[in-house]
Amino acid sequence: MTLKIRIDDSAAPYEQVRAQISEQARSGVLPVGYRLPTVRGLAESLGLAANTVAKAYRALESDGVIETRGRNGTFVAAAGSAAERELASAAQVYAERARRLGQDEKAALAAVRDALRAAYGER
Repeated sequence: MTLKIRIDDSAAPYEQVRAQISEQARSGVLPVGYRLPTVRGLAESLGLAANTVAKAYRALESDGVIETRGRNGTFVAAAGSAAERELASAAQVYAERARRLGQDEKAALAAVRDALRAAYGER
């Protein structure tokens, strides 16, 4: 696992850790079942505070990307888990809300594209 924290990045260090681990897990660079370093170990190797890495791990676990197995460690979770279910649920709620607001599919998709560009920093 290779992570790079950029001090000049507008994203907070914990978000950089979260995003990079998430991307590596989803792309298969980190396979299902891969054991992640301990919070302290990763924090030390990246030059970050342990609380920063712990915050990233909590977010990743909440997203269903990783799972903690107590004293056994933290592992990459099976793909297609809670994160995909939550994403599908959020999309369904959005679609229903857009329809109730009287928006057509084209307007709803345009709003999603704008929101994604803003969230992912694309222009």
